[in-house]
Amino acid sequence: MIDIGARLSELEALGLSRKTRLVSGPQGPRVVLNGKPTLSLCSANYLGLADHPRVREAAAEAALRWGAGTGASRLTSGTMTIHRRLEERLATFLRRQSALLFGSGFLANAGVIAALARPGDVVFADELSHTSILDGCRLAGAETFLYDHLDVEHLAWGIRKAEGRAALIATESIFATGGDLAPLADIVALAQQRRLRTLVDESHAIGAAGPEGRGALAGAGLLDQADVVVGSLGTALGSYGAFVACDRQMAVHLLNSARTLIFSSAPAPSATAAAYAALSLLEERPQLVERLRTNSGLLRRELERQGFGAGGDAHIVSLFIGMAELSDQLAASALEQGILIEAVRPPVLPAPASFLRLAVMASHRPDELREAAQILSAAARAHGFEPEESMLAADVIELEPAPAVEAFDTGPAPGVFDFEQTGRLAA
Repeated sequence: MIDIGARLSELEALGLSRKTRLVSGPQGPRVVLNGKPTLSLCSANYLGLADHPRVREAAAEAALRWGAGTGASRLTSGTMTIHRRLEERLATFLRRQSALLFGSGFLANAGVIAALARPGDVVFADELSHTSILDGCRLAGAETFLYDHLDVEHLAWGIRKAEGRAALIATESIFATGGDLAPLADIVALAQQRRLRTLVDESHAIGAAGPEGRGALAGAGLLDQADVVVGSLGTALGSYGAFVACDRQMAVHLLNSARTLIFSSAPAPSATAAAYAALSLLEERPQLVERLRTNSGLLRRELERQGFGAGGDAHIVSLFIGMAELSDQLAASALEQGILIEAVRPPVLPAPASFLRLAVMASHRPDELREAAQILSAAARAHGFEPEESMLAADVIELEPAPAVEAFDTGPAPGVFDFEQTGRLAA
């Protein structure tokens, strides 16, 4: 049994204990944080649609028409017409036969992986995969191979060692931590060559990347090449919930096999209607995606002008700092000057990795982004850290030990391959 008091004392001693920040009012480029107006650079509301009038009105009207909640799971009486409408709209948007709504991205990844892999199967996942992917492996009871971050050669080596066993490759397209892009073309080609299923989590790409916001797979010309695409309704679409896009046969299988869907209440009508309205806005105004891309490029250039190493072109900008305490200090100093950024460090990352994560929105003004870069640079130098010492987080984190599945407290860990040279494996 976990000694909660001792665990909290340990976290506090390491400077890792955190408290919830309180935001008053809607999410936007500026929020009221703990009573103080603050520029937000840590929100996944990438297109600024969470507080768009049409989205808010759609949510309110849905609550009046369908009620506050569904009161049931999807397989009993929880599926409403608004759910079906959004699923059909999402399938059309991603050029797939079907889409299926889940309560959250975490539930979608965990449920889909557990529905596609069983004990004795193998799941290949990037070592920096989102926790929901790793917990999906745990729920499935499958053996799990964590290949080196973005390393297709290591992935191919693991597949060869699996000797033809049933397998699934799971990856994010744009990684939530570092904002780097997975080598999707190579992964899809390898999966097709070896006849493996693929799951691509596009939670941070749908609405924010690719032609007309259709995601990184579409950007790579692979829109219909993954077996299952997971997307979030709580990022660029500004609402809450998630979905999977796939063919009809897969959708029927998941509807009857994904435990996180079967045993969860259906998404609230208000959140579903809000996402529907946001998707309509995205289709009407694809220039929002270009505006996000422009703002992302602007922030990177301003950070580079201040001396920071910030490569790439995604809307998630991560700057490697190295020491958790210093990352926290820089984030705190920026907050004192009205800039909210995120310090990412252990236990979220394997020690000693630590970096600052900035998330751009299409609704940020250019002057706000320039000011943020200047404030962050001044804060770094005030703490004796020269921006030139930083680098793109992805270039450093991939050198750190892979996050071990056994570090999680829930349930039995997946098994490991009995390889002579294991590389990085989930134990």
